[in-house]
Amino acid sequence: MATHANSFHLEGKVAAITGAGSGIGHAIALRFARAGAVIRAIDIDHPSTVATAKEISGAGAKATSHVCDVGNHTETKEVFRQIAQLGSLDILVNNAGISNIGKLETTSESDFDRVYRVNVKGIYNCMRAAIELLKANGGAIVNMASIAGTVGLADRFAYSMSKGAVIAMTYSVARDYLQYKIRCNCISPARVHTPFVDDYLAKNYPGREKEMFDNLSATAPMGRMGYPSEVADLALFLCSDEAAFITGSNYPIDGGFLNLHG
Repeated sequence: MATHANSFHLEGKVAAITGAGSGIGHAIALRFARAGAVIRAIDIDHPSTVATAKEISGAGAKATSHVCDVGNHTETKEVFRQIAQLGSLDILVNNAGISNIGKLETTSESDFDRVYRVNVKGIYNCMRAAIELLKANGGAIVNMASIAGTVGLADRFAYSMSKGAVIAMTYSVARDYLQYKIRCNCISPARVHTPFVDDYLAKNYPGREKEMFDNLSATAPMGRMGYPSEVADLALFLCSDEAAFITGSNYPIDGGFLNLHG
């Protein structure tokens, strides 16, 4: 049984985190490293994933960087083969993902395929590549879903499709791998203030960034966006021994959006 002295710590654990180069993935990598985990930072962007690993190493923790397009099955399999050569794996956080704006009629086939490839197939690829490693000693998987997977959001057809699939995959894996002591849960954030949000506003609303940021923030009953560090803290809990009795669950972190909106 865990004590208060070691609560939410990950000493002796190895965690692979996708999308670790920026935003929520970067926050999770740093938070897990502070909790004692060895980090395998995975991202499609080489400079950012190297920077994350260096930041962690510079703070006295251990990390390696791995460049990977999670939508590519062969590439993902090879990256996890390299990770296996470094030792065991205890935790997988599937955070890499992309967004898309558009309703059914304005979502092209190429847009739909692009979102599916990263947000759905990417999570399949990573879980498929990591599962044998996790089966060795048990472990935890956390998949990044979204409130868009459970509630209708305007102009988010493909994105909502993909996040609904993430939730369903989470439930299926949780059921199928109980006997191997593998827990699988997902997190469903509402809007989180990341560099992606700032870039989106600068591109689409030049000169009106603050106005639009305030409008987006007001959609949550709490009146603000979430912080990457808050999502990272929830991911840490779900991967820690304190969550040993939790699997097959979807955790909203949404400032009250789902239950208090309207």
